[in-house]
Amino acid sequence: MARDKKLPGWLSVPLSRRSWLGCTAAGFTGLSMSGWLEALARAAENLPARRRSCILLWMTGGPSQMDTFDLKPGTANGGPYHAIDTNVPGMQISEHLPRLAQHGEKLVLIRSMSTKEGDHSRATSLLRTGYLPQGPIRYPTLGALVAKELGDRDSELPSFVSINSYRLFAPNAFGPGFLGSEYDPLLVGDAASAVAAEQEGGQYELKVEDLQPPASIGPEKLTARLGLLGSLNERFLAEHRAAAAIGHRIAYDRAVRLMRSEAGKVFDLTSEPDSVRDAYGRNRFGQGCLLARRLVERGVPFVEVSLNGADNQALGWDTHTDNFEQVRRLSEILDPAWSTLLAELSERGLLQDTLVVWMGEFGRTPQINPNGGRDHFPQAWSTVLAGGGVRGGQIVGKTSEDGQEVVERPVAVADLLATICLALGIDPETQNLSNVGRPIRIVDAAAKPITEILS
Repeated sequence: MARDKKLPGWLSVPLSRRSWLGCTAAGFTGLSMSGWLEALARAAENLPARRRSCILLWMTGGPSQMDTFDLKPGTANGGPYHAIDTNVPGMQISEHLPRLAQHGEKLVLIRSMSTKEGDHSRATSLLRTGYLPQGPIRYPTLGALVAKELGDRDSELPSFVSINSYRLFAPNAFGPGFLGSEYDPLLVGDAASAVAAEQEGGQYELKVEDLQPPASIGPEKLTARLGLLGSLNERFLAEHRAAAAIGHRIAYDRAVRLMRSEAGKVFDLTSEPDSVRDAYGRNRFGQGCLLARRLVERGVPFVEVSLNGADNQALGWDTHTDNFEQVRRLSEILDPAWSTLLAELSERGLLQDTLVVWMGEFGRTPQINPNGGRDHFPQAWSTVLAGGGVRGGQIVGKTSEDGQEVVERPVAVADLLATICLALGIDPETQNLSNVGRPIRIVDAAAKPITEILS
């Protein structure tokens, strides 16, 4: 490595990513984050590029850490669940996640998340964008940020796909924000519509709306209409070269390309063997996880799948009442889908390049309320990482015996998101120009990545 930048001696020779992480973990943090990322980039110039993807398993409503990944059996706050061993000594999780327990070596349990936001809307915005809503700034969601950094404009498939999302809590936290419509997610299914249909006794199909034209419009008529619309758009853009108009045109062109290509077949799950579909679970979340595997297999950099509720409920993780029965039912949906996803990604050689993130907007109170429920609790809760960019079989942080506070290795939202970015090979200090003309980092500058789990 060249020395003309006056780098410290320990950066004067090529560093592997693992070696660099060891240095930062040991306390060599005097350089700016951008400085060490530049050094890391130069060290990796001659290494073959690896295209990474991220699958976000989003738990709408805030799942109880006390009944999933940080159980306190035998204590006043513990509840009736038992903890079971995983295949990693010393790592235990809920008895209602037995199949996932067989993948402990792939998991990083972060038991020391700590925030101050107990409101669904604000907390959802914080976890999904890295920032609290403020003034006129429209912060982009994580998926849009990843799509911008890792997406391929020439791909027939979108760079960001959102499956079964429930966006009523914080609709602005699910979109591209100031990045513009070019990075809008392709929506597959809608949780609110699904719940309404299922409550009326109907079946809701997980699909991309309007992927096929109406039967009454033949190929020639479709081509003519698209040509006319294209010419109108070109005339508009000739006079209005605003970023919003350009982004809209790019997004529209991608949608048309998807409609007219063979790539759209990836959304047809009927081509999968029944045994595979059954393994994931014949429900919206299970089939969504199967679709996520199919999408990252074809190079889509970011896919999110939401588990919103069981038994026709939109907010199953918001367990203010009857917490233990609801969490049991939700776990029975989560366990086969997540474990099969990890198994298939691993078997197909995809897990090493696919980061799987499990999280909601906050946790639940250690105390059990008079309704047998747990309320909002942002002070001490859990998230889970697995796959590409992280070394599994680890537990990060610790909460007190009663679960009330973090006693070891507190992790803030910015810390988590910076860790996710680094695992995906993204510089978390990258700046984007906001809609108010101010450059904003992907992750807040105060972030402290969890370097000890990065591979």
